[in-house]
Amino acid sequence: MRILIGNHIDPAIRDRGDLRTWTQRVFWFARNGDVVILSAEPDNRFLSYVCNHLGIDQTSLHVIVSPEGPHRGLLLDPETLTSPQLLQAVTEAIGSERVDEIFPLWPSDSVARFADALGLRDRLPAADFLSQRGGELCNNKALFRAIAAASGTATPAGTVCHDMSEAIQASSDLIARTGAVMVKQAHNGAGMGNQLLLADETLSVGHVGARHLHLLSGSDIAALEAYWSERWVWASAERRFPVVVEEYVPGAQTIYSEHFASDDGTQPTEAGSLHYVGRRLSYQIVPLRHAASEVQQQLLDGGTQLADAYQRFGYRGYLSADAIVTPSGDVLFTEVNAQVSGSLHIYQAIANGIVRVSESPRRAVTEYHVPPTWAVPDWKTFIAEAERQGTLYDPKTRTGVIVSMPIEAQVPGIAQFVFCVAYGSEFERDATLAGLDHVFNGIPDGTYDASERVGVPAAASA
Repeated sequence: MRILIGNHIDPAIRDRGDLRTWTQRVFWFARNGDVVILSAEPDNRFLSYVCNHLGIDQTSLHVIVSPEGPHRGLLLDPETLTSPQLLQAVTEAIGSERVDEIFPLWPSDSVARFADALGLRDRLPAADFLSQRGGELCNNKALFRAIAAASGTATPAGTVCHDMSEAIQASSDLIARTGAVMVKQAHNGAGMGNQLLLADETLSVGHVGARHLHLLSGSDIAALEAYWSERWVWASAERRFPVVVEEYVPGAQTIYSEHFASDDGTQPTEAGSLHYVGRRLSYQIVPLRHAASEVQQQLLDGGTQLADAYQRFGYRGYLSADAIVTPSGDVLFTEVNAQVSGSLHIYQAIANGIVRVSESPRRAVTEYHVPPTWAVPDWKTFIAEAERQGTLYDPKTRTGVIVSMPIEAQVPGIAQFVFCVAYGSEFERDATLAGLDHVFNGIPDGTYDASERVGVPAAASA
C-alpha cells in the first residue's frame, strides 16, 4: 500500500487558484489498494476511466478528501494534511496494512509533517530534507543556475538579480546580443512566469515559452529602467524571490530529460520535447526520437549531471531537467523541476505503461493542451465525439485518444484540459487532431492573449 497525495506547489510560494482537476492526474500513479488524498471529491467518470486503462480495481482504492481549508477545496491546503479529521481517515484506511511509500505530487514540508503525524517518516523519501523546505529550494529557478554552474552544466548566458539595479544592468548587457532577453520568476511553470523583453520587434517569438511579452519603447537604458520600474514587483513575486535574467536564443527547440533520484544514486527515466505555439505550451512528445544522436547524448549527460547534483543536495524522487537546443546543435539547460512534473504520467503510465511505445510496431505519444480556439463543454461531449470519429484509444492497435485529466468547464462551454494521442505516424496523429479541431474549433483565433489562462475566471488566474 502507498499513500498518494494530490497536492501542488504550496500556495505560500505561488497561488495557482483552482487545481481540483489538474491534481487528479495522481490517479495515473495508483495501484490496487492505495490511499489517495485529494482536496475535493474526484470526478468518478475520470477515476473509472483511469482504472480501466490501468487495469486496477477502483473499489480497492481508498480516496480521502481533505477537510476544506482557506482555499475552499480548490487545492490541497498544506495545513489540512495534519488535521485530526484527515489523519483519522487515513489511519482507518491503512488499517493493518503496511505502507511502503508516501508519494506526493509536490515535495512540500507539510508532507513531512503528515508523515511524522502518522509515524511513517521513514516511508517518505528525503523527509528530513523536505521538512526544512528543501522542495522549495529545488524548484527555484534562481538556485538552479547556481547548482548548474557548480556541476559544470551548460546554461544560457544570464544571471540572478536581487534588485532592480542588478536587473537593469543584466538586461542591458544581454539584450545587445540578440535583441531580447528572457525574464523569469523563480517559481512558476509552463512559461506562465516568463516574460520576453524585446528590443527588436522583428524577432520570431511564437515558439518560446513566455506567456508575457514586452516591447521596449527604445534601446537606451531609460527604456529598461521604465520596464523594470513597472515589472519588478511582478517578476520578484512581490519582492519575495530573486529574478533570473537570461539570454534569449532565437530558433531554439525545448527538450527535457527526466530522472529518478534515490539514496543509491540517479537513473534516467525518459526524454521528450516541448512545443510552444503562440508562446503557450501547446503539446509535448515522448519519447524523444527525432533529435540528433549528438543532441540526445548532450541532453542525457547534462541531465545526469544535474540529477546527480540535486541528489547530493538532498532531493529524492522524480525530476525533470529542461533544456533548449540552439540552431547550432548545442544543448543548454534552463531549469530543473524537482517534483512530479506534468510529463511523468505521460511517459510512465500512458506511453510506457498502456501504449507500450517501444514494442513493435513502435508508437509515440503526444499530449495536447486544448487550444484556445476550442470550445469543449464537458467530458461526455468530448468522449462521444472521439468515439464517433473512431479515434478513442484502441488497445488492439495501440493508437488513439486518452484523456489525461477530468474535463470540467470553469467557464460554461469552455473546458481546459490535456489529452494524449497515441500514434504510429505523425500523419495519423495530425489527422486525429484535425478531426477533433473541425468539431470543437469555435472560438475566433486571437480572442485570448497568450498571457491569459483560457477558461479560467479572472479572479482565479491572477
